[in-house]
Amino acid sequence: MKSNVNRIIAILAIIIVNIGCDQVTKEMAREQIEYNERIEVIGDTLILTKVENSGAFLGMGSDLSPIFKNILLLGLPGLVMVGLFVFLLIKKDLTKLAIVGLSFIVGGGIGNLYDRILYGSVTDMVHIDLGGVFRTGIFNAADVSVMIGTGLILLEQFLTKKDQEKVKEAR
Repeated sequence: MKSNVNRIIAILAIIIVNIGCDQVTKEMAREQIEYNERIEVIGDTLILTKVENSGAFLGMGSDLSPIFKNILLLGLPGLVMVGLFVFLLIKKDLTKLAIVGLSFIVGGGIGNLYDRILYGSVTDMVHIDLGGVFRTGIFNAADVSVMIGTGLILLEQFLTKKDQEKVKEAR
């Protein structure tokens, strides 16, 4: 019983820390960066610039009618976040890596949902350009949480598959 309580506390802590980091960085951007202002943190490689994204990934869906936009950008992600959270709480055989990864995804998703509900858009502020070889769109800490969580889930799947292969070889 105690391990289940600790597990739930860990899940909630990871989610809350992700939401908190996201909201603090967005609030700092809202207060300290002008819209479309360009602040070179590391030359042309790491740039801060504030934009409001009323769509989804890279602004997709920003032209949709309000009803479809609410369904696509609030309703569907809200259901997915609730579903993932419930899954995290009831699925007892998840690995620690899967728990952390899914918690990051839920925290990041909630961070962006919170913005959409409160402000009608998501504040993005970070752009990375590695000399044209690798370039991102403008993103925020919630996006980073979702990407880290996804990376952890992929890593967990890879490690699980390797473990299964070792078991098969041992037979």
